[in-house]
Amino acid sequence: MSVHHAGSGAGDGAGDQAGDRASDQASDQELLRAHVDGDPDAFGVLFARHRDRLWAVAVRTMGNREDAADGLQDGLVAAYRRAGTFRGDAAVTTWLHRVVVNACLDRLRAAKVRRVEALPDDLEEYRDRGSAASATPAAEDPADLAVHDERRRLVLAALASLPVEQRAALVLVDMEGYPVAEAAQLLDCAVGTVKSRCSRGRARLADVLAPLLAEPSGDPGHAEPGNPPALRSVESSDAPRGPPDPT
Repeated sequence: MSVHHAGSGAGDGAGDQAGDRASDQASDQELLRAHVDGDPDAFGVLFARHRDRLWAVAVRTMGNREDAADGLQDGLVAAYRRAGTFRGDAAVTTWLHRVVVNACLDRLRAAKVRRVEALPDDLEEYRDRGSAASATPAAEDPADLAVHDERRRLVLAALASLPVEQRAALVLVDMEGYPVAEAAQLLDCAVGTVKSRCSRGRARLADVLAPLLAEPSGDPGHAEPGNPPALRSVESSDAPRGPPDPT
């Protein structure tokens, strides 16, 4: 199958429109197969279809836009080259996410990232891609906004301090809203392993964040007991930016 249709002469515009319609109607698997068969446009169409979600996962996994762009690029190059190895035992989108997540994790492991990174500045735009859609509305009072921004910074900094495997599991399950079973497919590990990583990661975040994020009580020297806000409540007040252009 090819999703590219060329026109000629006065019919070029009509031919391009027909090609666009064919691309839109093609399934992910058909586009991947067309790419393997030599169609020069199929992979670009496939990437554009899943671009926002792949970028959101890369940003939250890597912790900043620059490293996320590198991780996403590594993943796309790997997917482009390995498309012929796709066996069809999972959805194409699951396979793409697995390749991108693994590329990001490879970068994190290689760099032994344990430092607090600059905050992603496009969580606001991509929060609707996953379970972060339940985020609370931004407060309008400047003092409330300052408190909210500080809490967001603390949560993301704590997330960045987690071991790579725990961080990836929490990003997929708690921030992106993937079911545990699907996250296990993306991470290429057992469902029980994902549950364990999430549990350990949440416990570690709770230990770090509870004294920092608790609402102040009447006694400013003592914090109210309770768990920190869920990761999905994290959002950004920064102007949104999009993922890098695939070209």
